Amino acid sequence: MSTVLGFDFGTKSIGVAVGQTVTGTARPLKGIKAQDGIPNWEDIARLIQEWQPDKLVVGLPLNMDGTEQHVTRAARKFANRLHGRFGLETVTVDERLTTTDARARLFEQGGYRALSKGAVDAQSAAVIIESYFESLYG
Repeated sequence: MSTVLGFDFGTKSIGVAVGQTVTGTARPLKGIKAQDGIPNWEDIARLIQEWQPDKLVVGLPLNMDGTEQHVTRAARKFANRLHGRFGLETVTVDERLTTTDARARLFEQGGYRALSKGAVDAQSAAVIIESYFESLYG
């Protein structure tokens, strides 16, 4: 069994979730504030210390046609910084439509009240982990 921390990168907020390979499931943890895509690295260090992940997964925001956008490069840079700071294997996965999926799941659970920015970002990170697991196990 291994633990994965997933990140939904954004320039103002980064969603974080945790997943387990044994179950192939993930759950949202929290949204972390960021300034121009730079988080408080101590917040991330605390999460890594708490969850002891074996791998980090970062969602890669792409256009619907698969081309890259400005924030795609920033997400790659964030993934590289995670790897450099914490020495953990870090992979990126296509995150197209994860926010739409996350909003739908949250709305089902709690209506409009459940759609806070942090909740959506964290749920998006959980969807990113699940899509990563699907890419591994089909």
